[in-house]
Amino acid sequence: MKDRWSGSLVGQCLGDALGFPVEGQPPEVCGPYVRDVLRAGRAGTIGRPPFPFGQYTDDSQLARELLESVVARGGFDPADYAARIAAIFAEGRIVGRGRATAEAAARLARGVPWDQAGTPPPAAGNGSAMRAGPVGLLCHRDPRRLVAVARAQGEITHKDPRCSAGAVVIAGAVALALRPGPLDPRAFCGQLAAWSGEVEASVADALGALPGWLALPPAEAVVPIARAGRDLDDGWPGISPFVIGSVVWSLYAFLRAPDDPWAALCTAIEVGGDVDTTAAMTGAVAGARCGLQALPAALTARLTDQGTWGREPLVALAEAAYAASERS
Repeated sequence: MKDRWSGSLVGQCLGDALGFPVEGQPPEVCGPYVRDVLRAGRAGTIGRPPFPFGQYTDDSQLARELLESVVARGGFDPADYAARIAAIFAEGRIVGRGRATAEAAARLARGVPWDQAGTPPPAAGNGSAMRAGPVGLLCHRDPRRLVAVARAQGEITHKDPRCSAGAVVIAGAVALALRPGPLDPRAFCGQLAAWSGEVEASVADALGALPGWLALPPAEAVVPIARAGRDLDDGWPGISPFVIGSVVWSLYAFLRAPDDPWAALCTAIEVGGDVDTTAAMTGAVAGARCGLQALPAALTARLTDQGTWGREPLVALAEAAYAASERS
């Protein structure tokens, strides 16, 4: 289990780092990148200037900060986590900031309480879902607490209930991925729909449709998934940062290859769009199921956050959080 906690955090950072070089690019760019770079054994040869390969972004930075807060406080403390979000933005350490999260961080820095700082609807990006994987680790034995903590950590920056439900989905997916034995996609999606449906029905509806979309190849599945839960096209290529489509796409990629993290990450990236985030969420779930040992060691060894927080410190943090969870 300790290996799978480490796998979830490192898997998130790896997916993030693999997607970052082509974040925001269309499928015409991301498809060849997956085919000619990732699947051709050339991963690690391309970074995103001025950053080298291995740099991960706000998705994983904020997931890491959540685990750091839990270890420091002995459990989830929303005020402490909110202070950490404010600090990483104010100190200029964040990489690839999202607008709604940055606005909330600025309010937190001005002293707005954590439960009042979140960006209000209709802002419904994936900022609260992208960092929710650690909640699934911490609360995998207690679904009631999982839903409550996922919602609370998400509401620090995003008040839209779709964002809260998206955070529940990613946390729940990590928790379910920790369970041993075969994985039934329909039951997996059904449980996530039940948990997220307590928060927002449109997210549950999209999860209910996901088992049918799994039969489609990525180039076809991306069309209904990108449109899930919305009426208008926002102009993003592939998968946009809109929370429903990006969360569902991350699970599509995982469920197409639940026991092959590399294949899942490639699927998350190949259709284009907000691919650092979709691959980060896919990596958090795949790493939880398959463990650290299933991830490519040569690439995880190159993970970095501006020269700090590489693989070994990340593993140490995950193991400390695991130990704290076992004591509680």
